[in-house]
Amino acid sequence: MLRISILAAGLLTWSIGAAQAQYLGTGSNPSSHSVSGYTRSNGTYVQPYTATNPNSTQRDNYGTSGNYNPNNGSFGHRSARY
Repeated sequence: MLRISILAAGLLTWSIGAAQAQYLGTGSNPSSHSVSGYTRSNGTYVQPYTATNPNSTQRDNYGTSGNYNPNNGSFGHRSARY
């Protein structure tokens, strides 16, 4: 009986985790590139950073909700526009 309870709890945890992953994002794009630092027209300097390669969706970008950026250890917070 204890084994059944543990198995049921594990399945419930797994299904909730899978549902949250689908809701929050699709997973970060595995292809990325580095962007050199630059100065904006207003004089603000932008530090070098790593970005995902362009494709037909924003759902797999580091900054989109639910996706993890392994370069700085943060999760995205923006909604995808397309």
